[in-house]
Amino acid sequence: MNDEIRAQQIEILLVEDNPGDVRLIREALSGGKMGNHLTVAGDGEEALAILKKEGKFSGAPHMDLVLLDLNLPKIDGKEVLAEIRRDERLKNLPVVVLTTSRAEEDILKAYDLHANCFISKPVGVDEFIKVVQKIEHFWLTIVKFPSCQ
Repeated sequence: MNDEIRAQQIEILLVEDNPGDVRLIREALSGGKMGNHLTVAGDGEEALAILKKEGKFSGAPHMDLVLLDLNLPKIDGKEVLAEIRRDERLKNLPVVVLTTSRAEEDILKAYDLHANCFISKPVGVDEFIKVVQKIEHFWLTIVKFPSCQ
């Protein structure tokens, strides 16, 4: 299993406006054995600035994975996803939609916009942490990324 774990640090952008969910996701990811670094954007506008390295985020690292909530202030998650897919530099960036929504129209729209997967947040804390750890395991140990994204 150790040879499956990436040698380099993985940069994850969490786009989430709920401080409680941010705390739980941080906790779940810090318990893992994978080398990762979590950057948090509290709204869609900030997320796009980080991804595009604009303004005060000009020195932001290249992100390897985005965990994206749909219900965000300023620019909602669907608009963020659409912009990621339109941008030539970002279009192949893996995006996991992690949201409270279970609405069929949100699921369809996310996949229409080429989300890599859609996950509804569990209500219970323990289940929520387990889901985040499974996301981490899948995306950071099993999935192969292109060497130059």
